[in-house]
Amino acid sequence: MKNDSFEISKGTDWVLVGIYLVLVVTGIASIFATTYRDENIITGFLSFRTDYSRQLLYFLISVVLAVFILLTDSKFFTATSNIFYVFGLILLILVFPFHTDVKGTKSIIRFSGFQLQPAELCKVFVNLALAKYLSSLDLNFKKLRSQLIAASLVLVPAILTIFQSETGLALVYFSFFLVMYREGLPSAILVIVFSLTVLVVMTLLIDQNPLTIILTLAAIGFIFAARRQIKRDRSVLVLVIAIWVVSVGIQRFAVPYFFNSVLKPYQVQRIYATVGKDFQVDAASMSEEDIKKMEDKKKAGNYNVKQSKIAIGSGGFWGKGLMKGTQTRYDFVPEQRTDFIFCTIGEGFGFAGSIILLGLYLFMLFRIISLAERQRSSFSRTYAYGVASVFFFHVFINIGMTIGIIPVIGITLPFMSYGGTSLITFSVLLFILIRLDADRQMVIR
Repeated sequence: MKNDSFEISKGTDWVLVGIYLVLVVTGIASIFATTYRDENIITGFLSFRTDYSRQLLYFLISVVLAVFILLTDSKFFTATSNIFYVFGLILLILVFPFHTDVKGTKSIIRFSGFQLQPAELCKVFVNLALAKYLSSLDLNFKKLRSQLIAASLVLVPAILTIFQSETGLALVYFSFFLVMYREGLPSAILVIVFSLTVLVVMTLLIDQNPLTIILTLAAIGFIFAARRQIKRDRSVLVLVIAIWVVSVGIQRFAVPYFFNSVLKPYQVQRIYATVGKDFQVDAASMSEEDIKKMEDKKKAGNYNVKQSKIAIGSGGFWGKGLMKGTQTRYDFVPEQRTDFIFCTIGEGFGFAGSIILLGLYLFMLFRIISLAERQRSSFSRTYAYGVASVFFFHVFINIGMTIGIIPVIGITLPFMSYGGTSLITFSVLLFILIRLDADRQMVIR
C-alpha cells in the first residue's frame, strides 16, 4: 500500500542535499588532513576515537536524524515549536549546575563520553519558535508589543548564553533580527542599530573629548541645515537635541561601562586589536590571575590569527594539496579542526579552493532564500530566512576570524568544523527546511 507521507524523494530539494553532502565530506576530509597521525586509516575511521572518526559518527547520527525529519509530517514542527523552545531554555538553565569547563567556556554538559552544547542546539528551537510567533494569524508586527515579544524570544537564550562565557555563540542569535526585518520590523530600528555600531567603533578609535566635540558640531551643523524645517516644527529640534544627548551619553558612559564592567579584558583586547588599537588595562583593578589570563589570551589570539594568515597565504593559488600543508599538518594553527578549519582549505587547496568553497556557501544561501520565497506558508518562509541568517552569520564571522578582519570569538564554520553538537544542529536546521519545502503546497501556519 503506497503512503505518500513516507516518500522521502517527493518534493525533496536534492540540490540542497547535495551541497550538504559535499560540505560535510569536505569537512571530514579537512579534519582528517589535520589530525591523521600514521595510524591505519580503516582502523582509525572505525575506532571512533580519532577526531575524524568521531566527526564521521556525528555525520551518521545527522543522517539518521535527517531521514527521521524527512519522514515527519511538516505540521509536527509548527505544533511543537513552543514546546521545543521551552525545552531549549531548560537545557540552557541546566548548564549552570551541570556544566563542564572546557577551554574557558561553561556551556558544555558531558555525559557517557559525549558532550552537548545547548547554546548551539537552541538555534534550532529559537528559529522554530520565532517562525511560529511571526506566522500567527492575529499578529500585528507593527505594534511595539509584538516586536518586544519577538525580540525576547531571541534575547533570553542569548543572555543565558553570555552568562555561560559564550559571547560568540550569543552574537549568532542576533542574526534572527534579520528575519524580523524581512517580516516587517521597521527599517528605522536597523538604522538605529547601525548608527549605534558606528558610534561604538568611533568611541574606540577617537578619544572621548574630541568625539564629544565632533558629535556636538554634527548636531549644530544639522540644526543649521534644517533651520527652516525647525521653524515650522519645533519637535525636530527636540529630536536632534535628544539624539545628541543619547549619543554623548553612550560614548562617554555606556560604552566605557560595558567594556570595563561587562566584557572580559581579553575580549576587549580582541576588539581593540581588530580596529588597530592597543588596549591599556588598569592592572590595579585586576588580580594577578586575571592579568595572566588576559596576557595568555592576547598571545594566543595574536598567534592564532598570525598562523592562520600564514597557512592561508602559503597555499598560493592552487594550494599544496591535501595533507601536504606544513602549517596545518604540524599543528602550527591552534584550533585548526574547529574554529580555524578554513585554514586547511586555504593551505591545501589555495585561493582556487577557497573561492570554490565560498562559492558553494554562497550558492547554498541563495538556494535557501529561493526556497524561502516560494513558500506558501508564512511559517516556512520565516523559518527559511532564519536558516539563511544563521548560516550567513556563521560563514561571514568564521572566515573573517581566520583572515584577521573580525575578532576571534569562537564561531564554527557550518558542516566543516569539528564538533558533534555543531554538525547535528546545522543538519537539523537545514533538513527541517527541506521537509517544510517538500510540503510547500500545503498552507502551514
